Amino acid sequence: MNKFIFFILFLAISLGYLFEVDEMIARTFNPFDKIKKTYINIIVSLQETTEKYFKQVTTIQELQEENKELRPYKILYESTSNELDSILKTVNNPNSTTDQVKFVKVLSYIDFDNFTKVWLDMRKEDDSILGLISQGYAAGIVVNQKGRAKALLNGNEKCNYAIFIGDKKAPGIIHPSKNGHKLIAKYVPIWFDIKKGDEVITSGMDNIFFEGLKVGKVESIKKIQDIQEATIIPYANVLKQKSFFVYKQVKEPKEEKSPKK
Repeated sequence: MNKFIFFILFLAISLGYLFEVDEMIARTFNPFDKIKKTYINIIVSLQETTEKYFKQVTTIQELQEENKELRPYKILYESTSNELDSILKTVNNPNSTTDQVKFVKVLSYIDFDNFTKVWLDMRKEDDSILGLISQGYAAGIVVNQKGRAKALLNGNEKCNYAIFIGDKKAPGIIHPSKNGHKLIAKYVPIWFDIKKGDEVITSGMDNIFFEGLKVGKVESIKKIQDIQEATIIPYANVLKQKSFFVYKQVKEPKEEKSPKK
């Protein structure tokens, strides 16, 4: 009997000890707690990543909208800056004065089937031919038609002015090309060495422009007997311009010599 009571007590103590150890192990090494913590960390990380992504998307959309709003101001600034550069380049020319430069606006096309002829908002009484400038580049000529200023833009069949090609200043005359988007320099003497990429400038030899106004670059060359022709990619995009500068070459009056006594 005593052995039985002793066995019962030993069993009870052993079970109690085992249960405490099991509780301790369960508290210390509970796999569900680890799973729970891992799950919570993943959820929190996903939430933070999602919030960060949507915040970036929102920021990008806001920046795109701001860019759309600022783009017209950038274009306006560049246009104004180019027009100012055009004035300064002309005024700073040693053979020009402020009286030679006039800002003009385009009123309308003259013929709806020809975009290279436009009316300008200025009067023109004499038969002199004036130079037309767009953003610092040669853009065409201006002639008189019944007291009104008619602009013949680059690409027009009657728009002709004198130019130099390359460092050697090979002379030529500007003419339109067949497709209208490029220019042709005709009557270039065959003995001048011109090449693709040469810059073309106004020569001032026709009393329309001053020397040095940029026209474009040579794209190709064609040799014809004793002359050669150069196809030119013009710098000025004349068909999109709503305003120009008109250049008039003013000759300084010659000083009269006093008679000898």
